[in-house]
Formats: sequence, C-alpha cells, structure tokens
Amino acid sequence: MTKKQRALEIIERLKKEYPDAQCSLDYDQAWKLLVSVRLAAQCTDARVNVVVEGLFQKYPDVNALADAPVEEIEKIVRPCGLGKSKAKDISACMKILRDEYGGNVPEDFDALLKLPGVGRKSANLIMGDVFGKPAIVTDTHCIRLTNRMGLVEGIKEPAKVEKELWKIIPPEEGSDLCHRLVYHGREVCTARTKPYCDRCCLADVCKKVGVK
Repeated sequence: MTKKQRALEIIERLKKEYPDAQCSLDYDQAWKLLVSVRLAAQCTDARVNVVVEGLFQKYPDVNALADAPVEEIEKIVRPCGLGKSKAKDISACMKILRDEYGGNVPEDFDALLKLPGVGRKSANLIMGDVFGKPAIVTDTHCIRLTNRMGLVEGIKEPAKVEKELWKIIPPEEGSDLCHRLVYHGREVCTARTKPYCDRCCLADVCKKVGVK
C-alpha cells in the first residue's frame, strides 16, 4: 500500500467514524476565530471557548476590540496563558483588520501570515473553516497521528509535515481530515497514554512506526 493509498483509506474510514467532526473553537464570525486560534496556543480549546465569551461580550466587534486598551484585553485572556503576548497580538491584529481590511479577515493565505500572531497553522485553519479553501492544519494531533500511521516518517516540524501531506491528501479533504485527526487523537490515538489500537478503526492500515 502506497502512502497515497493509505491516506485515502484513512480519510474514508475517519469520515465514517467522525462524520460530524468540526473545529472545536466556538465562533460565528471570522475575526472571532482569528482571536480564538491565537488564544489556543498552549491552551485547551475548551478553556478558550469560556474565556472568549467574556471578551466578545465586552468588545463585540473588530472596531471595539481594536480600540480596547491592551491591558484590558490581557486581564480577560490571562487564563489562557501567555496573556501579555497574546493580548498584544490580538490588539495589533484587530487594528490591521480595521485600518487595512475594512474590519474583515483577508481571504488570502499570505496576507493572513502577515497578521501579528498568525502562523501557518492558524492561517490554514481560517482558510479551510472560514473560506472553504484547501487547507492542512498541522497541530499536535495531526503531526503525531500522521507519523504513527506512516503518512509521514519521523517529521515533527509543522511546515514540513504540511508539505509532505499535500503530496498525498486531496486538496478538498485536508481541512476535514485534520478535524477528524483531532477527534481520533483525543479519543483513540492518544498522546499521554498508549494508543488504544485494539479499538481503532485504522488498526489494519496503520503503519505503527513506533512514534510515541
């Protein structure tokens, strides 16, 4: 079985296992996802979803958050960790959206990368979830699982994993696959315990390359 054949089989099986998989960050507007994904660095999505309720209640749109004192943003987002740097990035990002994009999130990957605090993982998440564009989000689950499954081999750098996956993942499948990998990584192919291979829907096609 080639890597591409294995990838296609994994995609189809995970579709059946997690048909409703989606982004676990709560949002109803693109700029809110942009804020949440910045806060999610080294923080759980569940905690971010709680924290942003207060943030968005106090600052309900791009203009309000752009005008907010960084110190006030920091007070609210502190429970997510790295409060000072995250608040600084969010403030600067909202100012750019207000001043350069009419309050909208740019629908261009390179433009997203130029926003403060936005890396390839965040930009791919927004391109896939908000704009429906081809995207591969190389978060910790994606990197761990694709190595274990043998879709990539011994590669831990997110950008390199993304590059390798693009060779074998159909563009239209990338975003949904990454959401399903998150679900599978939390429930079955776990990081902090031994993976539950005995109840894994991929057991017979997983290469199990011994990555812990």
